[in-house]
Amino acid sequence: MSPQTQTDSESFVLLRLAERRFAVAAGDIAELVAPSRIFRFPHHTKEIEGVILRRGRIVPVCDVAARLIGKSLLSRRFYLIAQRRYTNGTEWIALPVTGDCELIFAEMIPASEADLPHVSGWLSHDGDVIEVLNLNALTPGPNPTILPAPAEALQQQEALS
Repeated sequence: MSPQTQTDSESFVLLRLAERRFAVAAGDIAELVAPSRIFRFPHHTKEIEGVILRRGRIVPVCDVAARLIGKSLLSRRFYLIAQRRYTNGTEWIALPVTGDCELIFAEMIPASEADLPHVSGWLSHDGDVIEVLNLNALTPGPNPTILPAPAEALQQQEALS
């Protein structure tokens, strides 16, 4: 792979789920790791399969394949450790992938209003049109618009006292 030197290009990581490829902004990726033991819990949401331990962190495993390709993954080659960004910080999530990942440089076409919420844009690469994923819309997590700001929460708590 030879990186492009265009100034309007951005970097993306291509990931494979079964026969389809998707992209995630490279700035949202922490690392690519071999599959490890998944710790499963009896009380969990359907979006979170379990957790893995990575670099002293508990990382939720989110199999997004069911939403993207219509079926869960039976085999995994890697976990792509990505970062969900919130107003007050970040959180790691592990996305199972079935094939190699690739770093590319491309110009993203922004998503339109007609696109699904998990699509943040589109790339053209090697003759394919590839969805760029919006991890905040695709994976479970707190909705920043619902959570009160720390000052509001403190005022609410004081009002109840």
